[in-house]
Amino acid sequence: MHDTLPLLKKTPFPALRRAQLDTLQVNLGYRCNQSCVHCHVNAGPNRTEMMDADTLALIPQVLAARGLGTLDLTGGAPELHAGFRDLVRAARAQGVRVIDRCNLTILFEPGQEGLAEFLAEQGVDIVASMPCYSAANVDKQRGEGVFDLSIAALQKLNQLGYGQPGSGLLLNLVYNPQGPSLPPDQQALQADYKRELLAHFGIVFNELYALTNMPIQRFGSTLVSKGTFDSYMDLLKGSFQQHNLAGVMCRNTVSVDWQGWLSDCDFNQQLGLPLGTSGLQRHLRDLLSSGIDGQPIRVAGHCYGCTAGQGSSCGGALEH
Repeated sequence: MHDTLPLLKKTPFPALRRAQLDTLQVNLGYRCNQSCVHCHVNAGPNRTEMMDADTLALIPQVLAARGLGTLDLTGGAPELHAGFRDLVRAARAQGVRVIDRCNLTILFEPGQEGLAEFLAEQGVDIVASMPCYSAANVDKQRGEGVFDLSIAALQKLNQLGYGQPGSGLLLNLVYNPQGPSLPPDQQALQADYKRELLAHFGIVFNELYALTNMPIQRFGSTLVSKGTFDSYMDLLKGSFQQHNLAGVMCRNTVSVDWQGWLSDCDFNQQLGLPLGTSGLQRHLRDLLSSGIDGQPIRVAGHCYGCTAGQGSSCGGALEH
């Protein structure tokens, strides 16, 4: 796989500093039941990296020590971690909002029986991958049969109350472009999704997040192989919007990898870039004794992916 970091380091980006930390985004491991072309984590069924019990036990402690309001769980498929459910229970018992970044098909994996019901019982927010409302497009990006399973999963979540008005159970979907292009207008695309999924499958959801593909890991390597890396970077840089800098997720979120090491964002984590600009690695346990508010953020060329056009973050477009 091609390493895109040397290319990204050549591209300057405006300096950024952290605001107040309120979200701990934790990657529980790279094992996943899918292997997606756009995946910036390079996750898949054969990955074995998973967070150990000692590091997992630090998470509720850090949430309490720093007074954080949100725990954002990702992977791979975070639900495949043996400690996933206990961690969710511990965070919810502290009154912390929990987000599960779910690929939907995980609900039907062996050993995951009762997962949907568990998420509903705990009031977990679900952010679900759904790259299109067309079967052909979804299966092309995520694998044969993924669309039908995703539809079945969404219908099951709806039956449990997810996405239903007044339920308090949030179901948000995620769109990624299939190639080296910016996502379309989020609000317009959301209207299309809501119309098509309701009309054809009776599915409802809360919001659609339109995310820009980052030129790193599997997707970045594909760009290099096809000779389109430079043109994609030109697109991102040419679409830069200064006002998006105020809303990028790295200002109030810290990313934790499966070993507990901290980065400014999930993308920096996958590039092996430690938190801040000192170059020194900091661990999750360090947050027990000291905060990171106001510290400088490590930036490089991929940051244009978060600030191009309507902007992109783990919560979708920055412009609404």
